Amino acid sequence: MGISVSNISKSYKKVKALQDISFKVKPNELFGLIGPDGAGKTTLFRILTTLLVADKGTANVAGFDVVDDYKKIRNNVGYMPGKFSLYQDLTVEENLNFFATIFGTTIQENYELIKDIYVQIEPFKDRRAGKLSGGMKQKLALSCALIHKPKVLFLDEPTTGVDPVSRKEFWEMLKRLQQKGITILVSTPYMDEAALCDRIALIQDGEILEIDTPKAIVKHYPKQIYNVRANNMYQLINSLNAYKFNHSVYPFGEFVHYTDNRTDFNLKELKMYLESKKLSNIEIEKTEATIEDTFMELAK
Repeated sequence: MGISVSNISKSYKKVKALQDISFKVKPNELFGLIGPDGAGKTTLFRILTTLLVADKGTANVAGFDVVDDYKKIRNNVGYMPGKFSLYQDLTVEENLNFFATIFGTTIQENYELIKDIYVQIEPFKDRRAGKLSGGMKQKLALSCALIHKPKVLFLDEPTTGVDPVSRKEFWEMLKRLQQKGITILVSTPYMDEAALCDRIALIQDGEILEIDTPKAIVKHYPKQIYNVRANNMYQLINSLNAYKFNHSVYPFGEFVHYTDNRTDFNLKELKMYLESKKLSNIEIEKTEATIEDTFMELAK
């Protein structure tokens, strides 16, 4: 059971949150919606989980229409919103029992589905949810979203504010859930997480920029990227932006990612130009494009 979105649009007064969004998620696929805050990811998730009604367009989730069959969708999907929204004064076990009861099931009935996740927080089952760490809250929220054995799982920026180790563990858990036949749609502002998805959609200002596998999207990058480094990062960026042949200049860790607008780019010429700007310890080398580079190029 997958997801089908066709020409979905949504506005809040004068703000166009979504503009003619269309894409499909295959059954059992791990699909990523990649974009910055304000791109429209949460609005789309709320429409697909029947919490909002689109101004225009249609959508189907697990074979059900989001408007006509909203009750069936709510029984067949799991939703983990970006903000921790469980009952903070209830314990871990009480929260899980509460959500199981709502869906007419029990922890024991679907324990095998959540076992890999729940065993990590079970030692703290009597602790109030509000007293858990960020990573533990994340695991509890995922357990609650899965307790009724959904066909489709929606995760809205699930790793925001979570430490790197917990982020890695979380994505490993998603891969295991996918193997159990669950279709997963996850949104994230982290470009490094995009590479962990089967396919991704890059979204900016309510519009889809491109949809493909992470590898294919990176291959589409039209230019050679160069890592540039010098003794003064701030001065380096300003100098590259002032260089008349620059196509793009973006800080990228300890380097600046630079692309040139000429087909006959001369590396030595660029180095001489930077030296004329009183920069030293200059390093320039070819590098591979990333999803972040591709996103920045498309967003231009």
